[in-house]
Amino acid sequence: MIELIQFPWSPFCIVQRSILEFAGVEFKTTNIPNTDRSLVWKVTRGQSYQVPVLRDGRQVIFEPGEDTQAIAEHLDKRLKLGLFPDRWAGLQTLLWRNLEDQIEGLGFKLNDIYYKEFIPAREHLAFVRHKERKFGRGCLARWRAEQAELLHQLEMGLEPYEQMLIERPFLLDARPRFVDFDLYGMLGNFLASGHYRLPAPHARLHNWHERMSKVRLADFPG
Repeated sequence: MIELIQFPWSPFCIVQRSILEFAGVEFKTTNIPNTDRSLVWKVTRGQSYQVPVLRDGRQVIFEPGEDTQAIAEHLDKRLKLGLFPDRWAGLQTLLWRNLEDQIEGLGFKLNDIYYKEFIPAREHLAFVRHKERKFGRGCLARWRAEQAELLHQLEMGLEPYEQMLIERPFLLDARPRFVDFDLYGMLGNFLASGHYRLPAPHARLHNWHERMSKVRLADFPG
């Protein structure tokens, strides 16, 4: 049994969860509190406190650094998903680095301003403290004040991905590759609060997002 240890709204967890759903395999999710990483620390033997973590039988897979895709690569090889074909090597790396920097950096701020709606009240203090230690005192209030500008920046940041869909159903070709799931995860975090929709001008991304929500490996025989 494959187990995904996660925060449900985390963009990086949504990436791996959507890959597992695409694969059509049986798996379970274990949700942990944002403020208690003790399970992650335990299963990684003190090597990581970050989610997601994947337990695949006796194997425990986690990201050893900020510039890795160890979990997705494990699932790709294990389940033969075709996420990292050689012809897109290099380009996919450039794209996911942009996604996990520019798009994720805007999406989580827009989601986090509604933290009281998805973080239990008993964890508010720890959540705010964690954010302010990393981004400065009053960051959540600042992001709320900048909400309109952050949404505009997100719309502009997504424009290249909208253009990539002019002649293709997915970002790189006729089937989803890793960067499709990566973008889906970053947007999943942005949309998690229920307060947003994808930018209206990006009609192709709307259609792509709908396809990604339903796509399965079985749709691509051979």
